[in-house]
Amino acid sequence: MTKALTRLCIYPKDVKRITGKSEKSSRRILQNIKETLGKKEHQFITSEEFASYTGIDANLVREYLVD
Repeated sequence: MTKALTRLCIYPKDVKRITGKSEKSSRRILQNIKETLGKKEHQFITSEEFASYTGIDANLVREYLVD
């Protein structure tokens, strides 16, 4: 039995769904996380990084990652 794979990366639509913020605010949040973590423009934010930054439980974040 194999475990179903879930998406690792967080996109603005996910931030919008989780926080209820606008698309623009969601992009800004992801940009702030990248700056805080020292990531480059082309690098992604993982669900774990988002959870750590926002203080939201990682399992709750994963529940909102719908394709």
